Amino acid sequence: MTQAHAGSGAPTPPGRSVPLHTQIFLGMISGAVLGVAANLRFGGTAGLDSFIKNVSYPVGLIFLRLIFMVVIPLILSAIILGVAELGDARRLGRIGLRTLAFTLFLSSVSVFIGVTLANVIRPGAGMPEASRAELLEVMKKYAGSVKQPPPPKTGLQILLDLIPENPVEAMVNAFRGDMLAVMVFALVLGIALTTVDRRAVEPLLLWLQALYEVVLKVIALAMRLAPVGVAALLFSVTALSGLRVLKLLALYVLTVLLGLALHQFCTYSLLLKYVVRYSPQLFFRRLREVMLTAFSTSSSNATLPTTLRVAEQELGIPRSIAGFVLTLGSTLNQNGTALYEGITVLFLAQFFDIHLTVGGQITVVLLSILSGIGTAGVPGGSLPLVMALLVTVGIPPEGIGIIFGVDRLLDMCRTVLNVTGDVTVAACVTRSEGHILKP
Repeated sequence: MTQAHAGSGAPTPPGRSVPLHTQIFLGMISGAVLGVAANLRFGGTAGLDSFIKNVSYPVGLIFLRLIFMVVIPLILSAIILGVAELGDARRLGRIGLRTLAFTLFLSSVSVFIGVTLANVIRPGAGMPEASRAELLEVMKKYAGSVKQPPPPKTGLQILLDLIPENPVEAMVNAFRGDMLAVMVFALVLGIALTTVDRRAVEPLLLWLQALYEVVLKVIALAMRLAPVGVAALLFSVTALSGLRVLKLLALYVLTVLLGLALHQFCTYSLLLKYVVRYSPQLFFRRLREVMLTAFSTSSSNATLPTTLRVAEQELGIPRSIAGFVLTLGSTLNQNGTALYEGITVLFLAQFFDIHLTVGGQITVVLLSILSGIGTAGVPGGSLPLVMALLVTVGIPPEGIGIIFGVDRLLDMCRTVLNVTGDVTVAACVTRSEGHILKP
């Protein structure tokens, strides 16, 4: 298999002197500022709603769809090539178990942080009655906008659903909950490749390598639209929600952001320093483009191509490990989502004055960890699962409408934590395999 692409997806497009991550950051700032200004001046008018619906939001969707359309071929080629490059089935099992162990550990810590903060700060308790009444009106407006949660599955059904009866159908439904099945299909193919004579499968490996390179080139071309697409998406979000709902939910938003920051800069930093033996400051600096892309797209899957490139080129994580761990992590390792779900359930319990016992909170912790694993890595993918959590602990599921107005902002922030966690796990696995990251 050929070595890593040196030029694919370069961060600065030809002919431009400003780095791509700087352009994305400027697009974010300009979109947010213009969106808030439009909300303050034209908020609630038919003209602004029409502009968002017919101009700004479609422009942002074009950027996202250009990336989403190649996520499935990227995942298939990255996992199959990664497994084939690992070669030894025992090494694959070792890396898989370490990936799962680090993922469960980080998810558990993230939920513990979230639930602890929600109990200490109590963002939903003591809210002024006028604010409570206004948020209930918001709930009535938005409650129906969230897709209903999927019916609960038994343990056996969960296992069966991991093995796709029709892989093509699983690919079609990947962004509606079947992404893990697609990954299992790619994993099985990769394992099978390692058991066949190398000469017989060499044409397939070369074809997959070519597909991988072409997909990365498509992503590189799509990323040239990132500054405009990001500005359009941020404009749409801020122009719709504005500052009014944000002010009402300020304590809840700050609680979530504090939890995300603690996990990002404390938990991850400790792992990087003592397990990976790598400078956290250097790590976060080299992940700037990944974090900006995650923030602007609100999608672990859309960020995956950038994550793979940066992990390999900037951090020196071997492609055999990056292709396996990061691709699985984009769906499995959702630390930010788990933390957010724990805080949200307790916030809504406090808002509706529902007392959750210690047993009830333990249930929230366990379900948040489990639902954080396998959450769809797309914008808003966790909302149906939050509704399922609310039903489980006896909170009105319509309450999700209360936080709907600020969810996109929090979605952007927790996606940053998710993708940073993916790379942190990949770095930990890399170190455990005896590799040293790029100094």
